[in-house]
Amino acid sequence: MSILPQHNHCLTRSPAHNPWHRKRIICSATTTPTKPKSSPNQLTFEPKFVTPPNLVTSMSTPPVLNDPSLQSTWSHRTWVATGCTTVLVSLAKAIAGAGHSHMWLEPMLAGYIGYILADLGSGVYHWGIDNYGDGSTPIFGNQIEAFQGHHKWPWTITRRQFANNLHALARAVAFFVLPVDLVCNDPTVNAFAGVLAGCIMFSQQFHAWAHGTKSKLPPIVVALQDVGLLVSRSQHGAHHRQPYNNNYCIVSGVWNEFLDKNKVFEALEMALYFKLGVRPRSWSEPTTDWTEETETASQVAVQ
Repeated sequence: MSILPQHNHCLTRSPAHNPWHRKRIICSATTTPTKPKSSPNQLTFEPKFVTPPNLVTSMSTPPVLNDPSLQSTWSHRTWVATGCTTVLVSLAKAIAGAGHSHMWLEPMLAGYIGYILADLGSGVYHWGIDNYGDGSTPIFGNQIEAFQGHHKWPWTITRRQFANNLHALARAVAFFVLPVDLVCNDPTVNAFAGVLAGCIMFSQQFHAWAHGTKSKLPPIVVALQDVGLLVSRSQHGAHHRQPYNNNYCIVSGVWNEFLDKNKVFEALEMALYFKLGVRPRSWSEPTTDWTEETETASQVAVQ
């Protein structure tokens, strides 16, 4: 860059004479880019635009019919059988203990509390894996990828085989309930643990039923949905519409109105953001990862 010459007229006084003499001084300036010198021990900073990484890794194509990822394996079936066994043992011990002690009220209340807390737990878990982490997250990576991909292709959950859908939660339930079965003979504790764990394990099945159509669901399931004992399709459907940050609970959905009305999850998101600097996924503008893709005719026809 250069600056055009500027002509300034200055009055100067000669040392030999008193009269003023007018002299013309021509000033010009030019600027040339110079590269600053840097020493080996001096840090230099160069500004760059960095695109933030995509924290959510989504599948590029939806699962196809008869996809192996939707089918049950013998490992899945074993874990579901183990989880169901530990739950049934806990409930059986609760019933036997209540019958022996003739105390039915406490175990029944404990079971009801377990049912209510299972819905809350399903909502907290669903909120967490919907908003944080990705497929590479330790321990929970597969669950996170499945739930976040579920927003794009929610109908795939109705195509998952039973054990495939439940095995991850069944494994956690087995490790949690088995020690209780072995060391505890209190019918109240057994009733609480059995109902809580059973509802959590089957929450994914309740979730799948919430994506089904009434004509294809067993009548007993439709009846339980209608009376509010299981989360209904209409209630859970709100979770799959913008802004995608509500109705997380998937057992009965009884907690959804309270949690959404009081902005409980929004408060948790703010706390995590100010404490750890982590933004939840729901704060971003919805992308194609959130937008539901409709089943194709061939996928609907072949089942």
